[in-house]
Amino acid sequence: MTTSNDDVLKQLPFVLETSDFSPLFGEKYSGKVRDCYVKGDVRYLVASDRLSCFDVCVTSVPFKGEVLTQLAAHWFRHITGIVPHHVIDVPDPQVMVVKNGLVIPVEVVVRGYLAGGGWREYLKCGTVSGVVLPDGMKEFQKLPQPIITPSTKAPKGEHDTPISSEEVIGRGLVSAAHWAAITEYALTLFKLGSEQAFTQGLLLADTKFEFALFNDKVMLIDEILTLDSSRYWVADTYQVRLDSGLMPEMLDKEPVRR
Repeated sequence: MTTSNDDVLKQLPFVLETSDFSPLFGEKYSGKVRDCYVKGDVRYLVASDRLSCFDVCVTSVPFKGEVLTQLAAHWFRHITGIVPHHVIDVPDPQVMVVKNGLVIPVEVVVRGYLAGGGWREYLKCGTVSGVVLPDGMKEFQKLPQPIITPSTKAPKGEHDTPISSEEVIGRGLVSAAHWAAITEYALTLFKLGSEQAFTQGLLLADTKFEFALFNDKVMLIDEILTLDSSRYWVADTYQVRLDSGLMPEMLDKEPVRR
């Protein structure tokens, strides 16, 4: 079945902007997009249709929460046995039941291309989160190899701040051993995502992962390789558009941010 723009527009009055299942699911906390309910060792994640840019919710989009949840669920199933993760069940197209771990306050951004905040930081100092890059790089250019560029995980309404891997450990945000596991997992996931995206005619420019500790073991949480957490570009037109001084064709939130 195909869905037209008119079909989507007809659903505007029915977007899920918020939920209220407390106290049934436990104490509620609203993030930028998800409503979280915590009860003991279990967390219920209800993906709303809210669209967040620069840590501010700007609108709601029909079916966004369902797409977000189902894409993440696909990837969590795919990586089972490769990277430990928090998913227990997906009982509804917009709901995940997950393990309630101790969230590590670091957003783990893996970049394969120079774009967004990474590009802006590179212009200022020639580095991204402490990683030194070659001189003379251009916006949207592919990096010599994927790099990990962490940032602080700011509370809702505040901006995340880029930091280096050394600062992550130095500030005591996570132990050196756990950070080594996190970076290995993040690079593995980025490689898997990049390969799958390319078979679908897309380039995975960068993506964000989050992790938590459960019984002192690192596990992947939140979402994985979604359009909220990643930049995806159309592969076939990438080089032609760059040669013409144009931005890549973007299938993510960047057009809304701009």
